[in-house]
Amino acid sequence: MVQIIILATLGAIGMTLEQLPDFAFRSVGDYTAAMESIHARYDPVIGEAAVDVLERLGAFAMFRSFWFSAALVVLVISIVVCTLDRTPRLWRGVSEVRVAQPEPFFDPRLPDRAEMRGVTPADVRAAFRKRGFRVREATTEDGAAYVYGDRHQYTKMATLLTHAGLITFLLAAAVTARLGDEQGLVVAEGESLTVQPIGTPGLLIVKNLGFEAPGFIETGQARDFTTDLAVYRDGLEIARKTIRVNDPLSVAGYTFHQNGFGPAPHLVIRDADGRPLWDAPVPLTDSAAESPYGTLAVPGRDLGLQLLLRQATDGRGVVLIVPYRVVGTDADGAPIAENFEPVALLRGESAELEGLDLSVGLTDFAEYTLLIAKRDPGQGLIWLAFGLLISGITISFWLPRRRVWARLAPDGRVGLVWRAERYVDVEREFGRLLDDLVAVRRPG
Repeated sequence: MVQIIILATLGAIGMTLEQLPDFAFRSVGDYTAAMESIHARYDPVIGEAAVDVLERLGAFAMFRSFWFSAALVVLVISIVVCTLDRTPRLWRGVSEVRVAQPEPFFDPRLPDRAEMRGVTPADVRAAFRKRGFRVREATTEDGAAYVYGDRHQYTKMATLLTHAGLITFLLAAAVTARLGDEQGLVVAEGESLTVQPIGTPGLLIVKNLGFEAPGFIETGQARDFTTDLAVYRDGLEIARKTIRVNDPLSVAGYTFHQNGFGPAPHLVIRDADGRPLWDAPVPLTDSAAESPYGTLAVPGRDLGLQLLLRQATDGRGVVLIVPYRVVGTDADGAPIAENFEPVALLRGESAELEGLDLSVGLTDFAEYTLLIAKRDPGQGLIWLAFGLLISGITISFWLPRRRVWARLAPDGRVGLVWRAERYVDVEREFGRLLDDLVAVRRPG
């Protein structure tokens, strides 16, 4: 119980605190960026020092931490040892059957007993079998005959299925935490993106062949949004599907879920000689002043562009572009930016960036799609664990063991004893069995 409480507490911490995404562990830069987001959220609440302590303890990566893994391992070992310890006793309890019982066992003054006359061993056997009992018989030297009925004799062994399900659940959690992968992919329309890190054998690439969000332009609320998604491996298309929310594409161990979308203005950046440095959509994945916002590092230059999408008075989209250069860091380590003269562009317009020997043009407005790529190697184990757990619980509660003894004395007295699990309605079931015996009872 202590182990379960500890594991539940660690799980509650992991579900309460924001957790680092999977992609944060791909590089130092990704980890630093993800931790900056966590600091921005929690520093004003609990202080920077407390956040640093929680980071060192692994609280922001709880399900990857040593503490959570150790708690899982210890709990699995405990359940296995407990199961191995209980199994011999469980087997003896269900396999060892004593048909003949001492006469005081049938004392009618004790609970769940009955006594009657006028029935034969054949009548008792028939009544037991009618109610689904497996019948065994024995006689003793004093001339008494015993008839024993057993129904669902091996039900208690179903607890092994329940324990196996718990162990499999925990193993599945460990497999998913260590070997699974979940990340968000922002893919502009017509663009491609790698799923795994470059250099991974069998590298997967996704391509957004087309995105649609009916009604979004007219009303600002999409009735639906879909992505025509293709997946490539080693340059060959291995799957293609138009995905939407709750209708993902599964291939090569990954499942690609449609999660969101947003604007991605297509920019063309040229140097002073007219050579292109950038010609692609730029997804605006953040927001500022309640408008879509994003940044773009200019390839080959120590410059970046801040992009803000607004709506002009005539309803047309306009992109406000602010060039900047990072010139240092402040006392907290935050970058210090030097901003340059901004420009505003409508579709089809271009402008020179003053003093930077660059020009930028807005060719069109596109959209990006936000995909969640998930690889869960523990999924099969989860289904197996679910089946084992439900089977064990169903058998234990739906098919509880019932036993009944009958002792037919030489003088014609018949003593009856009923035993069952606490989930059984003894009065109803034992009463029906007695009714069957009374119905065949002979006077004498």
